[in-house]
Amino acid sequence: MKIIYIIIAIIAIIIVWFIAVYNGFVRLVNRTKEAWADIDVQLKRRYDLIPNLVETVKGYAAHEKGAFEAVTNARAKALGAQTVQEKEVADNMVTSALKSIFAIAEAYPQLRAVESFTKLQDELSDTENKIQAARRFYNGNVRDLNTKIEMFPYNIIAGMFGFQKQEFFELEQSEAKEPVKVSF
Repeated sequence: MKIIYIIIAIIAIIIVWFIAVYNGFVRLVNRTKEAWADIDVQLKRRYDLIPNLVETVKGYAAHEKGAFEAVTNARAKALGAQTVQEKEVADNMVTSALKSIFAIAEAYPQLRAVESFTKLQDELSDTENKIQAARRFYNGNVRDLNTKIEMFPYNIIAGMFGFQKQEFFELEQSEAKEPVKVSF
């Protein structure tokens, strides 16, 4: 009779462990989705600021048409991106295009003195910081999920229930390694 209780206890422990592991995967997947939503919100905010920035700069540098078209095209691609990888590529295009707009602004001191431009620049800077924080949070959650999916015996349960590894949201390699330029 004791053997039956021991077997029942072992089976109950295995079932409870199995449920706890499954729920852990669900929690990690949901945290990853939440983190991605945070990135999406910040990217949307950034994309909403771009038309105002372009219009402000355009009044001072109308002859820089190519830069404005690049920003507009990058924004359109970013808004249409669906997957993490597409968003990553689009975000890198937007960042590059914005750098060209700010480079144009540097050539026009009177533009930097315009209050609406400085406010937009500050908002974009704040948004960039929030995107970086959201990216770190997302990548941390992706790392935790991917690690658990790869670890034994969790990988068996992940495979049984179809939990998939997620992609990191990373900077473009050349931008990540580019040194900061300081001028006085």
